[in-house]
Amino acid sequence: MKKKEQHSIQIPQQYRNKEEYVHAIFSAIAHRYDLLNTLLSFNRDKYWRKFAVSKCNLKQGSIGLDVACGTGMLCIEQAKVVGASGKVVGVDFCENMLRVGEKNIAATTYKKIIELKQGNAMQLPFADNTFDCATIGFTLRNVPDIRQTIAEMRRVIKPGGRVVSLELSKPSFPVFKQLYYLYFDYILPALGKIGIGKDGPYSYLPKSLKNFPHQREISALFADVGLKEACYHELTGGIVSVHVGTK
Repeated sequence: MKKKEQHSIQIPQQYRNKEEYVHAIFSAIAHRYDLLNTLLSFNRDKYWRKFAVSKCNLKQGSIGLDVACGTGMLCIEQAKVVGASGKVVGVDFCENMLRVGEKNIAATTYKKIIELKQGNAMQLPFADNTFDCATIGFTLRNVPDIRQTIAEMRRVIKPGGRVVSLELSKPSFPVFKQLYYLYFDYILPALGKIGIGKDGPYSYLPKSLKNFPHQREISALFADVGLKEACYHELTGGIVSVHVGTK
């Protein structure tokens, strides 16, 4: 039986729902998203993406999917593994992010094997059993229904394929945890405001994390939708976690 989404965030009055709010945020930050990701993560984001793709079990010639692909960085990381005989598809609902993604991909040697499409993470525009893996990076916090998104990813991968999520998580070490939330609550929103020239989008980040389930709960959701061997790996002191499940 489907569990009701418990973890919600207050939506500003000018937006009808979370989806519209998140779309507005990412439309606003698309032009600086990659630079700010690198700066605000102290350049660890590249390692995190590489680690996530290493858990996808992709091979030369595989077909990969990246859900909520944004600026295409996880697509590019997948493409490095599947090679010229493989294919990677990225899907995102934000036009501005896709435009940046197209530019990023065009500047690589992988442009012939990566295809970007507009679509919704909760209703993926693909047939069942299409891909060898499905990744999602820093987006589960932002979807209206986490369980449905994971279930959709499971639906479109082949038996034996993997669903892999890279997401911010909640550190457990006492001193590190306090420093982390201090950074997230005060420093990161200020740096984000400087980076994009406006307040708001990066103030959403700490709120979205506090309302996001603990990594143990996300692992339980992976199992709940029928993914086997569900587990997670905490990276950089638990700042992020990579969840893995097999169909």
